[in-house]
Amino acid sequence: MSRIILIETSTALCSTALAIDGRIAESRESREPRAHAAMTAVFVSQMLDSQGLKAADCDAVCVSAGPGSYTGLRVGSSTAKGLCFASGRPLLAVGTLEVLAWQAVCDGLLPEGCRHIVPLVDARRMEVYTAVFSTEMRRLDDVRPMVVDGDSFADILAEGPVLFIGDGAEKCSQVISSPNARFVQACPRAASMLKPAEKALAARDFKDTAYFEPFYLKQFQATVSKKKIF
Repeated sequence: MSRIILIETSTALCSTALAIDGRIAESRESREPRAHAAMTAVFVSQMLDSQGLKAADCDAVCVSAGPGSYTGLRVGSSTAKGLCFASGRPLLAVGTLEVLAWQAVCDGLLPEGCRHIVPLVDARRMEVYTAVFSTEMRRLDDVRPMVVDGDSFADILAEGPVLFIGDGAEKCSQVISSPNARFVQACPRAASMLKPAEKALAARDFKDTAYFEPFYLKQFQATVSKKKIF
């Protein structure tokens, strides 16, 4: 009997889920702005209470590791680590782009004849974090930042229908005009972490709870306020 706490906070959606024996038994979500820090741990507590469980009754805690929002990833990582330290349970981590690819498959979003899935995490302006996946869930290239233009992904679009999914999909639909392109604007959800989390647990692919860091892809850059305080 497997139980995994799933945490997804890499984008604007704050999402948690509790997987029990290969199914999602509980889930909580909020799109309230800047709710991640306030709600993530609360959601986990609510799910466990609803099932009459404690974190120590679970087999692992799995967090979506990025790339994505710096602040969101920090909240998810910190919450997951806190749960692991307190319960003695191991930490798992799965890539955010892989979560989106699984979301496309599990939610039945693939158009007929589709061979490629392209997750798109918004990185502001016309930049996204992305990689190409096959519909068999093989990542076909490196995770990378990309400034999207009209020629982006032309090679795979020439082969047939391609599903673009993520919170960066809508803005990319404004510049990618191929008739083979299908766009789904969506944030990654904790429930969609089920398959990769189970795979990681079976492989005992545990992360070092003390030293694990999210995959930011780009360094965080702080800005200095121009307002004069004094």
